[in-house]
Amino acid sequence: MGLYVDGFVVPVPKKNIAAYRKLARMAGRIWREYGALEYVECVADDVKPGKWTSFPQSVKLKPGEVVWFSYIVYKSRKARDRINAKVMKDKRFANMDPKKMPFDGKRMFWGGFKTMVKM
Repeated sequence: MGLYVDGFVVPVPKKNIAAYRKLARMAGRIWREYGALEYVECVADDVKPGKWTSFPQSVKLKPGEVVWFSYIVYKSRKARDRINAKVMKDKRFANMDPKKMPFDGKRMFWGGFKTMVKM
């Protein structure tokens, strides 16, 4: 199998969707430039709050916000680690002020995943 995926979930204020999409497009170009196979950003369409857990609950969604689920696909974990190291040093990200981001990074969560089934 071999493919490796970074997944992340983030709350985005609806008023910031255009700014978030602009940031996502730039980020996607950078990740792809350094070798990511895919970069996908998805906005919630059918994610109702659950009884115990759900996408809205996972990010403590506030009124006026929407959940984004996103993932980046790599050839392997080794490729992911190499690519992410380059992305984090990229000058296009260097001047970004976390306080001016179009989302609340404190409620974002992410992780790396080994691909187990791909059809």
